[in-house]
Amino acid sequence: MNPRVSIGLPVFNGQAFLAEAIQSVLDQTYHDFELIISDNGSIDKTEKICQEFSIKDRRIRYVRSNENQGASWNYNRTVELARGEYFRWLAHDDAFAPQLLEKSVAVLDQKPEVVSCITRFADIDEYGNVIELKRSTVRFDATYPHERFRSLSELRPSYNCEEVFGLVRLDILRQTKLIANYVDSDRTLIAELSLHGPFFEIEEPLFLHRLHAEGSVVVNPTRQERTIWFDPSKKGKLVFPHWRQLGEFFSSIRRSPLSNSERMKCYSLMLRWMINSRGRLRRDLAWAVNQIF
Repeated sequence: MNPRVSIGLPVFNGQAFLAEAIQSVLDQTYHDFELIISDNGSIDKTEKICQEFSIKDRRIRYVRSNENQGASWNYNRTVELARGEYFRWLAHDDAFAPQLLEKSVAVLDQKPEVVSCITRFADIDEYGNVIELKRSTVRFDATYPHERFRSLSELRPSYNCEEVFGLVRLDILRQTKLIANYVDSDRTLIAELSLHGPFFEIEEPLFLHRLHAEGSVVVNPTRQERTIWFDPSKKGKLVFPHWRQLGEFFSSIRRSPLSNSERMKCYSLMLRWMINSRGRLRRDLAWAVNQIF
């Protein structure tokens, strides 16, 4: 019998915090899950850690690639391998509070209209000390799809995309393009999910989000560097992450189950997005020109 919940844990050279992340899943009060660990060709102790845990608990499925194929590929691989009704990602440096799955599953079971159940979260440091308690700043539960889409597609500092780490209905998640190979594709995914239905937020900090010196955003400060983190094959190539995101927003609107009225309202929001992002769109072009000349 398939588990009800699939947890996808993509990892590359995650030895520092990986064991803590895995243990936080095994310590859940809800037990009907599988943990899919996808190792993107790690060269540190990641493989050893994963094998030791998988021997102890049959719910762990460890798969390994021979080379690093990028974060986008690795995140999506866990979705492809999932067998559950519900799915949630867990980054190798983050962790769950013990009741996260139990309370999230209860929400999706009781509220069939909800697409994703998120929780409030705590930013923690490398030692696990709480830095700050946070909640979502977007209108994920608005009545109309275009209202949710407008809030979740906006580019603004207070929106940090932790909403991508929600417990999602897997059949709906698989109708999206998942994590694409460009920067901010997690934001595009969240916005697309909102077109399928509202999110629900549990008012407890059950998700522990770690901030540390080796975090992906820290070691890849520019959008072009983060693009290569998403997809190493982009190295040395011209990339236009903001233009790509604009096109993907249009595509997500087109393929989502919307009324004609809601679809047109969402399309109209893209004009506002382009105006607000005109500086970023110009920087994409300027960066490309500098690479050519």
